Amino acid sequence: MTLAQNERSAAELVEHYFDQPWSDGLPVVPPTPELVEQMVEALGGTGSVVEGRVPPRWGTLTRQVLAVNMVLAGCKPEYAPVVKAAVHAICEPRFNLNGLQATTHVTSPLLVVNGPIRTEIGMNSGGNVFGSGNRANATIGRAIRLVMLAVGGGIPGDLDKSTLGHPGKYTFCIAENEEASPWAPYHVEHGYAPEDSTVFAIAAEAPHSVTNHVSDDPEGILDSIASGMRTIAHNNSVLGGSCTIVIGPEHAETINKHGWTRHDVRSYLWMNSANRFGEIAHGHRYGKVYNRNLPKWYRRDLESPIPIVETPDDLHLFVAGGLAGRFSAVLPGWSRATVPVLQPIASTRGELPQAADGPDCSDGTCRL
Repeated sequence: MTLAQNERSAAELVEHYFDQPWSDGLPVVPPTPELVEQMVEALGGTGSVVEGRVPPRWGTLTRQVLAVNMVLAGCKPEYAPVVKAAVHAICEPRFNLNGLQATTHVTSPLLVVNGPIRTEIGMNSGGNVFGSGNRANATIGRAIRLVMLAVGGGIPGDLDKSTLGHPGKYTFCIAENEEASPWAPYHVEHGYAPEDSTVFAIAAEAPHSVTNHVSDDPEGILDSIASGMRTIAHNNSVLGGSCTIVIGPEHAETINKHGWTRHDVRSYLWMNSANRFGEIAHGHRYGKVYNRNLPKWYRRDLESPIPIVETPDDLHLFVAGGLAGRFSAVLPGWSRATVPVLQPIASTRGELPQAADGPDCSDGTCRL
């Protein structure tokens, strides 16, 4: 076959994938046998091994099928441990990918990577961290979305019932900026060693920017973040669940100079982001339709403060972004129907790291 014929075949294959219902709407890398085989080997070999079943269609995700989707997304073989760990995280029953794929809400799985693998594969944790320009971030997140589409059947207008969606449903993957953080990395806070690597999966809306170029104390910065959390217009306000907070390095450094820990930050935000029950219940103007969605032990009188999430542990806080600019972000979650998952990433020897200090606390269970 001539070079021109090869190029024409590749172009035809790209067009073919555009026509499939599981396409994400962007061009793909043709999954040639050679590229797929390389990816299967990077995933551990033996393409028939089942990595999971992906809802809501409950399609069987073999290692070969995962490899195909990684090639389609443009991944390098060295991204395989992260993608495999992310798949295992979102397929955990407690994550409830079935509900997440079918909800009318805008939510999408957000992946946050910690540990040495971030730098080993060249992930972006700095400037424009949620934006374009980094192959690892973009293609790891895209591979997960392609799996959710093709294997899970989360096709918009079919099993995916999201009214609006958001751009993170193309790709939604970042790394924590551990080097710029004044606090221990997220995975270390949850019992892993600094030399371990993990991926954290949480249902999240798009980032809601928080700007504060004035405050030189923790309270001022955190009051701005709390104001971004304190609204009756997102799901956490009436359905609880988990919320993601991304603090920019400049904000984090200012907070740290005053001796505040990550736990202090979470506790302050939890205590100061509550809404009045009367606000989220619309003053009972439409009946008591919102009451059933809140924990039974919340007070229901109109002046009672209602937290955005049930406990400070339900606020998952990361430091990420560029060194310049006093910006942070709030990413509201979905509801109490999903539980975030912190998944270890296998080492180069194929071993999974274990949290040193007991069970995974990413979902707040350690408070029990």
